[in-house]
Amino acid sequence: MTDFTEQDLAGATFRRVNLAGATFREARLNDAVLQDVDLSGTRIRAAYLDGVRMTGVEVPDLEIYGELGRLLVNGVDVVPLVEAELDRRTPERALMRPTDADGFREAFGVLDRLWDGTVERARALPPESLHEQVAGEWSFTETLRHLGFAHACWVGGVVLADPSPWHPLDLPWDEAPTVEGVPWDRDVRPTLDEVLAVRAARRATVAAVLDALDDEGLARPVTSATPFMADADSLTVAQCLRVVLNEEWEHRLYAERDLAVLSG
Repeated sequence: MTDFTEQDLAGATFRRVNLAGATFREARLNDAVLQDVDLSGTRIRAAYLDGVRMTGVEVPDLEIYGELGRLLVNGVDVVPLVEAELDRRTPERALMRPTDADGFREAFGVLDRLWDGTVERARALPPESLHEQVAGEWSFTETLRHLGFAHACWVGGVVLADPSPWHPLDLPWDEAPTVEGVPWDRDVRPTLDEVLAVRAARRATVAAVLDALDDEGLARPVTSATPFMADADSLTVAQCLRVVLNEEWEHRLYAERDLAVLSG
């Protein structure tokens, strides 16, 4: 197969070519024009789709999972409809959008309860299954390790301004830049209890922040003491805590989905 690594093909035209099975990784496709193309079976992950317009398309089967701001389908913005349906299915989801300190404390408490049930289901599986990836997604232990990174990054590194909040088991997101001193061990296979011990310590840190938090403190400006989000100049404590809430909520749903597959 031809390899186009580190090449500039901007403005190139592909006409009557076969790109079936091709892999585009760290590729810029902004302002690309796709006309009369077959995208059946395409898998898109970690993509930015701002300003994308699709017309004259046939969509017999399409799944989208991600953060949606505005999605117009045949003239109808479906995002409010989707949000309302997701809240209806899981009423606790609405609690993940707190506006005051008590709301944040309640939201993290709800997450603790929900995750307790998820961990209990994970313990019912053989230990090796918790390192198994489903459809190329993170394993259960990798998911917990990534949440450890999220806590370290947003709470330790931003809210608490710790320049080195990391634990060796922390796992950044797949597309994260490689940063010296930040752990990124893809091969380690910790036990569930080892990962949960790190998780408990991180949860204790959040609890300490929440215990001292009032509504005025939510608006406190903060900046990152680590290389991650270092260029963000308008962060607040509330924004950082909301990121962690969202990560915890969404990744628990992913974990539940994959545990269902693993348990057969």
